[in-house]
Amino acid sequence: MQNYYEQHVFNEVPNVAVQLSLVGSLGLAFLRLMGPVAQWLAPKISQQGVLVLGCAMKALGMICAGFSREIYQLYICQGIIFGSGASFMYYTSQQIVVSGWFDGRKGIALGLIASGSGLGGLIIPFIMSPINNRLGPDWTFRILGFVCLAMDGMACLMIKEFPDQERQSEKKNQKLREIIRLSVFKSGNYWLWMIASCITLLGYFNPFYFLPSYGRYYAGMTDNQGSLLVAIISIFNFVGRASTGVLADYLGQLNTIILFNFISSLACFLLWGYAFTFGSMIAFSAVFGMTCGCYFSVLSPVTSIILGKALFPTGLSFLLITNILGVFGPNFASSLESDLVSQSNYQPYFSYKMWSGACYLASCVVLLILRFRMAKQWNKII
Repeated sequence: MQNYYEQHVFNEVPNVAVQLSLVGSLGLAFLRLMGPVAQWLAPKISQQGVLVLGCAMKALGMICAGFSREIYQLYICQGIIFGSGASFMYYTSQQIVVSGWFDGRKGIALGLIASGSGLGGLIIPFIMSPINNRLGPDWTFRILGFVCLAMDGMACLMIKEFPDQERQSEKKNQKLREIIRLSVFKSGNYWLWMIASCITLLGYFNPFYFLPSYGRYYAGMTDNQGSLLVAIISIFNFVGRASTGVLADYLGQLNTIILFNFISSLACFLLWGYAFTFGSMIAFSAVFGMTCGCYFSVLSPVTSIILGKALFPTGLSFLLITNILGVFGPNFASSLESDLVSQSNYQPYFSYKMWSGACYLASCVVLLILRFRMAKQWNKII
């Protein structure tokens, strides 16, 4: 969609690529920023009410984006309104599952929830392209809005609050300090978990952003082949997030993310580091896609393990806010690349590979410190 807007709608606007890229950045930012607002709203309108509000905002944001004629209108509709609605639904669904349901197989449940975004990232582009080619961007956004309304509406009907949470929701006169508990920041383990999560996400996005252009540079790949690499990452991301939940129930949540992040690091250093053909890039896409999204499956249960159920809602809110830093990982890597590319004998794109690998490896170090602060035995399931 951004490419279409650049070429056909806002083609005379200066710096249009930069301005349009902020639409997605705003959406990701509000997806993570609005957790505390959802937490504040839940006792007042119930968690079910927050879900319904999020559903309505997502649909409204997409539909209104279809009437946008200026870039700032896309900021408001697709960035702020849609991003806030997505935050309300994501945060609340995570809280409901972790705080009450699925005590026995919580990892599987959360793995399936996390895998949905990987599946959506695979399917939605193939739906949007033919609609956009036939009906144009306005109706593409409107149709996506109605799809959001239908799918999220079904989710609102299926998700039920845990009975204990319903009683908590009756306390509508709670003060803000009783809802958002800043005592979470007294936990050293929580600080380590936030640091590890941010470092992980700093390395997560690079292959999604740069692998297609990397393939064009080294293997002369077409745009379709580049899109295929991202699709392969998304397919294996879907499978990996779901399987992460299954494995975490047996190995432990922290043990699983340490293992998967280490494999992701090796994939960046060894597979992507020496991938100069289409086949080798497919191999990297499969391995990295399988392991790179583990964090999204375990972020809620690990937060709950560290803080307990009472502090979990606040801990999850602030964890998601700090995760905004990960959105800028490709920008940091690009800045490093621009400084190095002018040097003689420098291999283009090398810094992108090393950045992602180093971030995943550094996160493993922090996670190992956290793991042995919580339990010193090697065979402890945690």
